[in-house]
Amino acid sequence: MTPPVRTARQIAFTVLEQWRDTGQFAAPLLESVFSRNNELSAADRGLASELTYGVIRRQATLNAVLKPRMKRPPEQVEPALWTLLQLGTYQLLFHSTDSQHASIHETVELTKWLNNARWTGFTNGVLRSVQRDLENQFVAVAAADAIPLAPEHFLKLARPLLPNPSTDPSGYVAAAGSLPQWLVENWSNRMDFDQMLRMSMWFNTPAATWLRVNRLRTDGDTVIAALESAGISATLEEDGCMVRLAGTAHVPSLPGFNDGHFTVQDPSATSAARLLAPVPGQRVLDLCAAPGTKSTHLAELMENRGQVVAVDSHPERLERIAPAANRLGLSIIEPVLVDESGEDLPSGPFDAVLVDVPCSNTGVLGKRPEARWRLEANEPTRLARLQSRLLEQAAETVTSGGRLVYSTCSVEPVENDQVVSRFLDNRPDFEQVQRHEHVPGQPADGGFQALLVHKGN
Repeated sequence: MTPPVRTARQIAFTVLEQWRDTGQFAAPLLESVFSRNNELSAADRGLASELTYGVIRRQATLNAVLKPRMKRPPEQVEPALWTLLQLGTYQLLFHSTDSQHASIHETVELTKWLNNARWTGFTNGVLRSVQRDLENQFVAVAAADAIPLAPEHFLKLARPLLPNPSTDPSGYVAAAGSLPQWLVENWSNRMDFDQMLRMSMWFNTPAATWLRVNRLRTDGDTVIAALESAGISATLEEDGCMVRLAGTAHVPSLPGFNDGHFTVQDPSATSAARLLAPVPGQRVLDLCAAPGTKSTHLAELMENRGQVVAVDSHPERLERIAPAANRLGLSIIEPVLVDESGEDLPSGPFDAVLVDVPCSNTGVLGKRPEARWRLEANEPTRLARLQSRLLEQAAETVTSGGRLVYSTCSVEPVENDQVVSRFLDNRPDFEQVQRHEHVPGQPADGGFQALLVHKGN
């Protein structure tokens, strides 16, 4: 049984163990621990979050660095001990605000907190070994003895611990960029080494927080002014529709949140509603709508006039739509629970339909750190079958001459262009008018949207 937690590193270890044992998302696990430790400072909360998400993101890199030091394969090492070693190694490699001595000392202290003296000397020895492999210098190019931190910025190692990028580029990106090998191999069929490496760097960078301005209640300049008055640095982007925070923040505590001045949404995700471009007075269907971020965007674009029918098959997530709409001052959204089969969709016709389908999340692996390790090689193909069915069902509700946007947060062609192409082959009464493909890191998350228009009678 884990003893009571009091420090950021104890929290990170506890949450990482729960994540490994249960497969739950880290965010609610962290929030649960935070809620039981109200005395924690904002700095400690931030450190606990950084260490937790960092270790989850960097699993493959940490394992590559640790394995040569072990006499047994990782699966034969006690899981909690392996978590400790990963946590200490992450701090040595990636947490630059701590000295190497402090990183080792604090990790060794965790063995005492766990009351496991047998691990103390072993943990100290392994982390000292990692420390000896760090040359405390940086190089500008990828190599088997260099870990990527940012473009043209690699941490130099004393010996090669990673695959050689010249002979095994996919292996290097998978290990150094901490991604599933099968996923990188898929990417290598359509991307060069530099593209894959840049994407992996983006996915290992803590995601920026973007706020979509609710123009029915305020404007971007007002949001920026309120944030700056609270000492929060931010920039206004995307024609004044989006605010990018310079650092992390507890969004519900930001000035203007309770007044409905903004909601959290990445720019690539906002393009779905903007591409659909509903107008006031229309009847709009949002398929797979929960938790309602895109539904509220649609309602804002419609100036809160008309009807947005927000459909989902998950009751717990659907319940989050009404509070979000109320906070933003939106009254035209009607949440509707449907069966997973989609056979009981609200009857059309709808002037505009958004189908934001479940997907592999390969465009947002930075924002959803756990997603990369949940994915299996056959998942994009399996999801494509579901996506095709949802697109076909959505099309049945579109009025003559109406608009339909197909949207994902994936960068896999099998989930994007191939789904749309197959649909158009079967539905000659629709045509693709626009297509948006968002590359991760340029400048936000990745994703895909296609605008399909019914040709009419």
